[in-house]
Amino acid sequence: MAPEGPGPAGDPPSGSKRADAQRNRETVLAAAAEVFATSGVDAPIRQISARAGVGMGTVYRHFPTRADLVTAVYRHQIEACAAAGPNLLADARSPLDALRRWVDLFVDFLVTKHGLADALQSDSDRFAALHAYFLDRLLPVCAELLDAAVEAGEIRPGTEPYELMRGIGNLCIGHDNDPRYDPRRLIALLLQGLRRPQAT
Repeated sequence: MAPEGPGPAGDPPSGSKRADAQRNRETVLAAAAEVFATSGVDAPIRQISARAGVGMGTVYRHFPTRADLVTAVYRHQIEACAAAGPNLLADARSPLDALRRWVDLFVDFLVTKHGLADALQSDSDRFAALHAYFLDRLLPVCAELLDAAVEAGEIRPGTEPYELMRGIGNLCIGHDNDPRYDPRRLIALLLQGLRRPQAT
């Protein structure tokens, strides 16, 4: 059988179309994440399409509503944060260093959630599902990092991953509207407080 070639109108094979569509989707997600970080989730779609270098029609074809786009961006970022944990644990100098670096990524995620709740307010089921997904994916990663640091003797045992993530989240509140407040300084103190006295 001859290999699949262009269609009657010179269109590329359907596999190429799918690959192009996936690349466009990933490009739009990356652009939307950058725009959300600087302008919030109410930023104009044209700003996102311009950043992505695609037409607005492409954005709407992949994400028919703003809530679809917001949900997809944050699911994508949750996955990136989840994947980073094991990689950091494998590559960092120590489990505590891996934990610190992962917390830094987690804070990046939290402080760029401008208006997430408001954007999804009209769809409470969607927001609840996204929050559940957030916990399901990230709690085990945080637990793995904490357990490794405890096993290495670098931090005290007894810190629950939910408590740590919730505490970090609470420290990030107010970052958006107060330029004098840097949550990272207090989060560094929080992590310092987890250390065993003999840890260096």
